Amino acid sequence: MLKQRIITGLALLPVALGGVFLLPVQWFAVFVGAIISLGAWEWANLSGFSAQWQRVLYALVTGSALVGFYGMPASFLLGAGLVWWLTALMLAISYPDSTSAWRPRVMRLVIGWLVLIPAWSGLVYLKSKNAPGSEYQGDLLILYVFVLVWGADVGAYFSGRAFGKHKLAPHLSPGKTWEGVLGGILLISLIALGVSWYQEMTLFHTLGLLAVTWVVGFVSVLGDLLESMFKRERGIKDSSQLLPGHGGILDRIDSLTAAVPVFSVFWLLIS
Repeated sequence: MLKQRIITGLALLPVALGGVFLLPVQWFAVFVGAIISLGAWEWANLSGFSAQWQRVLYALVTGSALVGFYGMPASFLLGAGLVWWLTALMLAISYPDSTSAWRPRVMRLVIGWLVLIPAWSGLVYLKSKNAPGSEYQGDLLILYVFVLVWGADVGAYFSGRAFGKHKLAPHLSPGKTWEGVLGGILLISLIALGVSWYQEMTLFHTLGLLAVTWVVGFVSVLGDLLESMFKRERGIKDSSQLLPGHGGILDRIDSLTAAVPVFSVFWLLIS
C-alpha cells in the first residue's frame, strides 16, 4: 500500500506542477475546474446521493457554475469561502452535536459548493497575479500554498508518530494529535523563514508572513477534519477509489480546499 501511494504521488506531482506553471490562466481555470468537478462527483456520495446519475449531475452542475463564475470578481466567492470556513470551525468543534444542522442531504450538497467553488476561485485568482516583469509571481503564490499544506501534513505525520499523546479531535479523526499539528506548524514556520531570508524581507514583513503561514496551516487541518466529519457520517473510509493508494480526489485536496481561499483572502487584502 505504501509503495502504491508513493508511485501515485510521484505520478500526480508533475501533473499538478505542470498545470500551475505551464498553463495560461484560462486553461488553468479549466484544469482546476475538472479536478473540482471530480471532487463534486465524490461529494455527492458524501452527501448521501450514491446513484451514479445523481453524482454525475451534481458534478455537471458544479462545472457549469464554475463556467458562470469565471471572470467575476474573486472577492465575492472568496468572502463566501471565508465565512464558510469560520462556520465549519464551529461545526467541527461542536461535533457530534452539530450533526443535525448539516445532516439533510440537500444541505450537504450546498456545503459541497461552499467547499469546492471558493477553492477553485482562489487558485484562479492567485494564478491571475502573474504580473508583467514577474512572470511566475502568481504561480509561486500557488506553489507556496501547496508547500505549506504538504509541509503541515508531513510535519504533523512525523511529529504525531514521535510525540503524539493529546488527541486533537477524537470524535472526528482519532489519529490526529495536538503534537502533530504543532509539528506541522513548526515545519511550515521554518519554510516561511526560509522564504523571508531568500526574499530579504524586513522584520515587519517576516512577522506578517509567519502570521499568514500559521493561519493557513491551522486552516488546512480544518479542511482535513471537515471531510473526515462527512465521511464518518456517511460511513466510508475514502471519498472514492480514483487514485490508487490515495483514495479519492477529495482525500488529496481536502486541506487545500480550506487553505487556498483563506490564503487568497489575505493576498486580496494585501494587494
